[in-house]
Amino acid sequence: MAERTVNIGLSLGADICWPICYESLLDGLKLDFEHGSDRLRFHCERVTIEPFNLQQPVRYDLVIDRLTHWYSTSREWIKKAIVLNDLYVYNNPWSLQSNEKHTSYCAMMRLGLPVPETWLLPPKAYDVTDDLEATLRQYARMFSLEEIGAKIGYPFFMKPYHGGGWKGVTKIDDLAGFQKAYDASGTEVMNLQAAILPYDWFVRCIGLGPQLRKVNYDPSAALHDRYRMDIGFLPPEDASVLEDMTLTINAFFGWDFNSCEALARHGVWHPIDFANACPDSQVTSLHYHFPWLIKANLRWSIFCSATGRKMRRNLDWEPFYAVADRDLEPRERLREYARIAHERFETERFRDFCRTRLGHLDALAYDFFGSERMRDAIHQKVSALFPAHEIEEFTELFWHRVQLWREQEGARGDQDGF
Repeated sequence: MAERTVNIGLSLGADICWPICYESLLDGLKLDFEHGSDRLRFHCERVTIEPFNLQQPVRYDLVIDRLTHWYSTSREWIKKAIVLNDLYVYNNPWSLQSNEKHTSYCAMMRLGLPVPETWLLPPKAYDVTDDLEATLRQYARMFSLEEIGAKIGYPFFMKPYHGGGWKGVTKIDDLAGFQKAYDASGTEVMNLQAAILPYDWFVRCIGLGPQLRKVNYDPSAALHDRYRMDIGFLPPEDASVLEDMTLTINAFFGWDFNSCEALARHGVWHPIDFANACPDSQVTSLHYHFPWLIKANLRWSIFCSATGRKMRRNLDWEPFYAVADRDLEPRERLREYARIAHERFETERFRDFCRTRLGHLDALAYDFFGSERMRDAIHQKVSALFPAHEIEEFTELFWHRVQLWREQEGARGDQDGF
């Protein structure tokens, strides 16, 4: 039997807290087990940024990427490594680069999901290019904000078509507000989306592989309070709809790690923001939910790298379209999409792997998240974000929320594998 070291790389930007926790727990797991004809051990390191020969080998089996959605050098290294070296990366960099929020709206409309009415608006201003004036003079048509606003109906939201961290999002209540927001939008191309107001629930469902966590979300709160700490707050069928919706979106776009925001009104869940394929992973915003994320990240990365899971380079949307074109009720159609997603994420194989290889993660995580190492990780992240006079206050706040997770969830572990 051959001994093999499985190498996991972390491609990082300004991340502080979650890599500390991930590395500490992976080391603490002391993984050493047989898979096929190999005996596996695991090693983790942080990926550096440097010049590279396109044909140089890659020493990683899997990379967790938190950087390439905005940093092109690392993105191009990862794309080369996938094409030439069969590296497994989450998320698919071509999908992440090309499928922005606008595309995700179109795709899920095609699948019949109840995305609110959405328009795309030409930009207010342009960066000057050689052919711009001739193009606009010949083909651009005058339009009326008043007419568009009346067709959508107030209120609605204006947001950049590529999205990102609530930047540039404006609630439009009337024509005057619409004109002001459009005038201020500059060269940004904007989506306009009908508001689902009032709503019964605003939930962010986080998916990491087939693992899902539903979080009651308050967008009006300060960043550290937006993720509410309720658990089990949704009726089973509502929870199931959100899970199937998130799995469908993530499998469709080839995203191992993504979040889906959806609003419920009159019994219907409307997905409104679901191209978030580099979700917030910081303890300063996730707090109570942070330990779940670290455990989910460990399980999925260990499974994928240990089993040699192949990355799906081509997205292959046709099976979803075939379901969309069948005469099915909306809920049954969504179940069929989720069935495809479970097949692509190998859910049952993954669950069995977690039971047989990672059963000791629960107890290890319970201890770690109560440790001084965890407290220090919180302190480091808070120190990087908060003014000096608030560092101790917020370190304690996030620490106590993590301890609440240990009391309410960590002590009993995750049932049925994950």
